[in-house]
Amino acid sequence: MADNTTGEIKETLHQEAEAYRGDSDQPLFGYAATVSVYTALAGAGLLAARRSRRGGAAANVGPWDLVLMALTTHKLSRLVAKDPVTSPLRAFFTRFKGVSAPSELSEEVRGQGGRRAVGELVTCPFCTAQWIATAYAFGLVFAPNATRGAGAVFSSVAVSDWLQLAYVRLQKAQE
Repeated sequence: MADNTTGEIKETLHQEAEAYRGDSDQPLFGYAATVSVYTALAGAGLLAARRSRRGGAAANVGPWDLVLMALTTHKLSRLVAKDPVTSPLRAFFTRFKGVSAPSELSEEVRGQGGRRAVGELVTCPFCTAQWIATAYAFGLVFAPNATRGAGAVFSSVAVSDWLQLAYVRLQKAQE
């Protein structure tokens, strides 16, 4: 009887996914797996923080930590999702299309199911930012000094990138 119920649930989920997708090729089950992995990792981190009695450390995040975290998250999410140097990390999930901006690539997600869902995650700086910000928050709990040090590096690189782009714009405006 349990096998029959499980089969009915699977069939209902499949039908609902098809009804949602329509003509699109959205990998709903891949998305569900990705969200499940994120939730499991975040839950494990929270449990570890609680067991180590460091759970209250997250409440001590001040405004400068938030600024550092935001800049670091911005830079790392673009680094993971768009940088040519990290393209080998995305290669299994994407196909090179060209250059999209200074020092950034345009890539097309390939595959189906979980492969496609991960491809969409690793090529989207907005999507990747959630994972990076979560990791940064846990870094502040478990290794605050190292996390702030790494954050300072990536934050300064983010500001430097913006200054480089502004400089190029100013040069072009002078021409």
